Amino acid sequence: MLNYDPLACLPSSEELPDSDDTPVDNELQDLIPGLLKALLAMAWPERMDWFFGVDMGIYYDPDLPPIVPDGFLSLGVERFYDENLRPSYVLWEERRVPILALEVVSQNYRGEYSTKKAEYAKLGILYYVVYNPFRRRKPRLEVYKLIDGGYTALEDGSPVWLPEIGLGIGMERGTYLGIPREWLYWYDPQGQRLLTPQEQAQQAERRAQLFAERLRSLGVDPDSLT
Repeated sequence: MLNYDPLACLPSSEELPDSDDTPVDNELQDLIPGLLKALLAMAWPERMDWFFGVDMGIYYDPDLPPIVPDGFLSLGVERFYDENLRPSYVLWEERRVPILALEVVSQNYRGEYSTKKAEYAKLGILYYVVYNPFRRRKPRLEVYKLIDGGYTALEDGSPVWLPEIGLGIGMERGTYLGIPREWLYWYDPQGQRLLTPQEQAQQAERRAQLFAERLRSLGVDPDSLT
């Protein structure tokens, strides 16, 4: 008997458009998820079971256009397919719904608190994160968890712990790519934020300088050790 797989009849990620061709209208919609992705790459260098998409289409129905979050995290999937990477995220290929979706609100409202929120809940995405840098009276960062088919706002604070991911997410002021402002970061179980690649490089350089100074105080030329 033949083994029939109905999913094999559906279009593959290579055959589908990789986005909705809608340009971002705020640079933060690219930079903030890009920073979160870079932090995960530094925190999970040996893990190959995660993927973070930035402005990438999530296909859930072959007859409908994709949903395109500013960022999303999926666990339990291959981090890399091959050297060409993923053109899009296709649920009937991945067989894993993302665990988190992120939207960065711009001055052009795109349904982040209504239609997109409902779409992500319908897909079964466990966490929905909305960051609105333009808010003054309401929280700029909101984290929702899917409970009984609907999103419930988690405690208003930063960071917010996400046990299924093993990290927290929050906001604080910092500098990334030379830009000083409020950014979103991942946090460890102790509530310490993960350092950016630039900060880790600076930290390593400071340690090397302190080590060299210690050697000189002992009468050893550190350059002679190379």
